[in-house]
Amino acid sequence: MKHPLPRIGLLARVAIAIVLGIAAGMVLPVWAARCFATFNSLFSSFLGFVIPLLIVGFVAPAIADIGRRAGAMLLATVAISYLMTFGSGALAYVTANFAFPSLIEPDAYIAATGGSVAGPDAFFNIEIEPLMTVTASLVLAFVLGFGCAVLPLARTLKSLLEDFRTVINLVIGRAIVPLLPLYIFGIFMGMTMAGTVGSILSTFIKIIVVIFALHIGVLVLQYCVASAFSRRNPFKALATMMPAYFTALGTQSSAATIPVTLERTVAMGVNRDIAGFTVPLCATIHMSGSTLKIVSCAMALMVLHGIPYDFGMFAGFIAMLGITIIAAPGVPGGAIMASLGLLSGMLGFSDADNAMMIALYIAMDSFGTACNITGDGAIAQIVERVFRRPTTFGTL
Repeated sequence: MKHPLPRIGLLARVAIAIVLGIAAGMVLPVWAARCFATFNSLFSSFLGFVIPLLIVGFVAPAIADIGRRAGAMLLATVAISYLMTFGSGALAYVTANFAFPSLIEPDAYIAATGGSVAGPDAFFNIEIEPLMTVTASLVLAFVLGFGCAVLPLARTLKSLLEDFRTVINLVIGRAIVPLLPLYIFGIFMGMTMAGTVGSILSTFIKIIVVIFALHIGVLVLQYCVASAFSRRNPFKALATMMPAYFTALGTQSSAATIPVTLERTVAMGVNRDIAGFTVPLCATIHMSGSTLKIVSCAMALMVLHGIPYDFGMFAGFIAMLGITIIAAPGVPGGAIMASLGLLSGMLGFSDADNAMMIALYIAMDSFGTACNITGDGAIAQIVERVFRRPTTFGTL
């Protein structure tokens, strides 16, 4: 009896692609490297076309669903989730602004490469113009989403948006995600041939260490804030949520962890009805871990390339990011895919920079997911305190 081969996860495939890309960059002839560069050019053009559609497909149905269920508790949960997401992004900016200039050496990188990460040229390019800009896609998503929420008879439009979201999920799951390792292979092959891969990899390691420490700090801060409302011991509450944290590390899925998150939130003493409302909702809209990863990685690359930045630039980026990546957790790499348009449009990232962001994000995907869902317990405590007195002050 033949046993099926074990399925290789996306993280493992990306890691293999990076190693093979570096090795290939050392031995491949130029003509072969140009073949991969041509694929990367076509894939990048297709990705740029899909991004605005992805934003509409994710954001519009999410807004329509929230609007149809509108109520004081729902609006408060959404507002608290967004504030925590924005706060984690702002904390990531402050931390990275303090730590990265001393950890990353842009002068040595620029001196060695001239600031260029150019690899072999493609044989040809096919430009696929997006149907709209990223900003236009966000505006359209809001118009369609709020239209469905306000008009009770807009069932046809709501069904159309849900079908469109299914199509976008299929495009990501069946086309983009399977081809991502080959795309990253080509990027690292090109960087190896250009002589920039050493600086990039050393930056990788430093970023991962800082982000791991940062996401632990974010969780502690969130539970300290929640304790001001619930009067529970934040560290005992956080310890109660650890099974959900480690489940998320293993599954890398917010949705798959919902039963454990719900059970642990109730174990903290949160009212079961409130926990049953907030936990599934926050699994979709609360993205603190994802946001801090994206902001930290973006700043690291900007420091490495010597690109100027300020808090005003990143405040706008974080504010847009918190909206753009809602409803993305159900898709592998959905948050980073949805953010690529903002990275290019607001921060000026190149295709190579976006590929680096994808690789970094996937490398830490499980930690970001764990941060997202563990923070849901803190939000549930705040919502409970706002709408009713906690059932048990002394549970912990």
